[in-house]
Amino acid sequence: MNLLYDWIRNENVQAWAELTNHLAVVDCTDEFYEAEDLLEELHEPGMEPERDTVAVWDGNRLVGFAQLRVGHQLREGLSRVSITGGVHLEYRRQGVGTKLMDILESRARQKSAQLHPGAPAAVDMWGNAPGHSAGAMAEARGYLPARYFQDMTVKAEEFRKSSMELGVNDSLKVLPYSPEWAESIRLLDNEAFADHWGSTPKTADEWEAMTSARTFRAECSRILVEKQPGSLRPRVLSYALSSEWVPNELYVARVGTARDSRGKGYAGRLLSDVIAAALADGFTEVGLSVDVQSPTGAVGVYERLGFSVTRTGTMYRKDILRSADASCRSFEPR
Repeated sequence: MNLLYDWIRNENVQAWAELTNHLAVVDCTDEFYEAEDLLEELHEPGMEPERDTVAVWDGNRLVGFAQLRVGHQLREGLSRVSITGGVHLEYRRQGVGTKLMDILESRARQKSAQLHPGAPAAVDMWGNAPGHSAGAMAEARGYLPARYFQDMTVKAEEFRKSSMELGVNDSLKVLPYSPEWAESIRLLDNEAFADHWGSTPKTADEWEAMTSARTFRAECSRILVEKQPGSLRPRVLSYALSSEWVPNELYVARVGTARDSRGKGYAGRLLSDVIAAALADGFTEVGLSVDVQSPTGAVGVYERLGFSVTRTGTMYRKDILRSADASCRSFEPR
């Protein structure tokens, strides 16, 4: 094969969407994207497309891609790198995936060292269900299974509304998401996920990119606030933020509760409101993804609302060594 390796450009996003949606079907991930969403992703904070992405072309056909992200901040002194990508079904087992990983693992060492000099680093990659080809390749390259995640969904006939009630004189109030709360929620998110595996704190720019994205659904997102004695501004205790990647299917992307407020049913109440609003607005189902070993007992919260598991995936991790190379390219972009 005479394949061309390049980086992903603005004009490539339609071909990128077609390949990504092909992979969603053949790999049973249901991760479908529109070209507009991938264009936003291509220019998210910290992304350098000419260095952090790779496109594989067979003539005018995009047959493989990969992209890399490095957390802007350390978590417990670790620089976290994630690599995502895929190869068209017809082009697998021909070395394409191996070359993509060679390129981006080298870039991972370089960029991590630039952003976080002296800090240890690890690369994470998704392997889908056990036995999937991506997982087999990960293990062949020295990655080890590090965490298991479940995709869960609930439909109208399965939904069980939360029984938690907020009294009329209660200091607690459920509100729809609005930008005025963005910074308070971002800080709470960083606190809430500080004890979650694989998470890194989000910067203000990253939070703005997420909540201003085309797919973000403020109208189907909720926050719980508490009036503070002597303070004009309530404190945010919990939040559930939603997106719509697939038409008529709501995806709850972020759920969190202040650590001193866990175990009180707040997340379940907010999610219950989100699900009810989504179903009333015509969504056919609500989905989310959860760490099976979540320290908050999130799986139980979701099951009580009627969520059930639709698929299980594996996150693989490998520690990486530093590289002093000035360039990580093993190809010359066109």
